[in-house]
Amino acid sequence: MVVHVALTGATGFLGLRLLRRLLDTNRSLTVLAHAGSGDALHRITRFFELTGATEAFTSGLPARLRVVDIDLAQPRLGLSTRAFQELADGIDAIWHSAGSINLEGDLPELRRTNVEGTRHLLELAAAGSRRPVVHHVSTAFVAGARREGVAYEDELDDACGFENAYERSKYEAELLVHTWCREHRRPALVLRPSILVSDMPPHPELPSHPLLVIERILRDARGAADPHGPGRPRVRTVGHPHGHLNLLQVEHAAEVMVRLAGRTPSGGVDTYHVVHDRDVPVPTVVTLLEQLVPLSIELVATKPDAASALEALLDFYPGMTAYLAHRRRFDDTRVRSSLGPSATSAPVDLDYLWSGLAPPGRALAGSPDASVTAFPSARNA
Repeated sequence: MVVHVALTGATGFLGLRLLRRLLDTNRSLTVLAHAGSGDALHRITRFFELTGATEAFTSGLPARLRVVDIDLAQPRLGLSTRAFQELADGIDAIWHSAGSINLEGDLPELRRTNVEGTRHLLELAAAGSRRPVVHHVSTAFVAGARREGVAYEDELDDACGFENAYERSKYEAELLVHTWCREHRRPALVLRPSILVSDMPPHPELPSHPLLVIERILRDARGAADPHGPGRPRVRTVGHPHGHLNLLQVEHAAEVMVRLAGRTPSGGVDTYHVVHDRDVPVPTVVTLLEQLVPLSIELVATKPDAASALEALLDFYPGMTAYLAHRRRFDDTRVRSSLGPSATSAPVDLDYLWSGLAPPGRALAGSPDASVTAFPSARNA
């Protein structure tokens, strides 16, 4: 039986990799593209060209991909009643990967995209005569401001609050999925990736690496605070010397997600942490940032009383720097039970991260790679 899939966020950092995997098993696919964001088919084609796809493959994309321009923030996705119903009746599975990952965005703005966008995708799923299965890409960081302990796949609460409005918006979107499944008695797959990374060098025609956004914030802040200052200014920021973060290769994340989608749904909400089995120590992340930006970063236990101009500027980005104090782990028992040893990914170390962030031709300065002391995730704790 031919299954027709619709995908949002297909031109995003994760979405492009999901698209690649979905095209491995689907003859055709509908791309739900953000109206006004440019030629989605061109951007998709360029991604495949830049990542080594054959000319035969890329030349066949126009025949395999149907692009529908939508507005997630609008009822019926901004479509006419007829176009909305025709779209709904023509799909068997919906992958919702679109959303804002702005860690410093305000809550109303993030809700428009992440919460209302999810609501409108669920309305599409409810309207479809084929009763499409919903695959909702969330984030492991719905665990919020809990900085220690273990976050489990069946947990979804706001008891600890959130580090930023982004986390809250994704939490609220997950609540919508649960409510929708109960009301419609339909299954859904919720996929919670950790911080996704790649060793593919930056390219102006490709989506930004999430960590590259942090590098740009640091670089801009340094330039604004002391544009002509000599040397490497010291920056004190709250963090934990034994902190650790979960970073996962985006290609592996997409593979795991598509494989999980191939399993028979339980009938309710199946939630999976798509995470690495080894965490990266915060000192490794600090070393990476120091190599990228001419700064000397010092982790401190509390916010400095007399902040420098640069430190004061970075205070405008608390949703970013808060993660340097994290020591929690993400349980992924369900993923391991479903996929076995194949769910394990290759190491993410300083060399890997550098390859995906540094300008072409810029070598990594000699420094010990702290990843050799990488912390085990919850599966090995």
